Amino acid sequence: MSNTRNQEFKIVVVDDSDIARNATVSLLEKHGFNVVGSADNAEKGLQLAASTGAQLYLIDVVMPKIGGIELAKNILELKTGVYIIMTSSLDMESIVIESVSTGALDFLTKPFSEEDLIKSVSKIEYEFEKES
Repeated sequence: MSNTRNQEFKIVVVDDSDIARNATVSLLEKHGFNVVGSADNAEKGLQLAASTGAQLYLIDVVMPKIGGIELAKNILELKTGVYIIMTSSLDMESIVIESVSTGALDFLTKPFSEEDLIKSVSKIEYEFEKES
């Protein structure tokens, strides 16, 4: 599809499900997004936040040991000017509210469509370009 995307806009995907994580990365790359890393747990996600300079993090809410909301809080404390999209197969209002109050700009319920993913990420890419 479109490879005219801003390659300065870097994305990290953190999800303990190999299938969900790999599918998300593939869809983003298919649409020309610059995915600079993916992780299967919060610890690796935090390492990527420290090392990649990514601006957008797609984070699964439910993960072993450290959950996604805790990871989002840690990333937002560590970095400024970053964006978070939380994902979960649990479509519970309390999780959505907690995600947004943590600082997530969007919440995608799994399984999300390719269209919903690209629309959400494109919206944040646009915000990034306006601010840079």
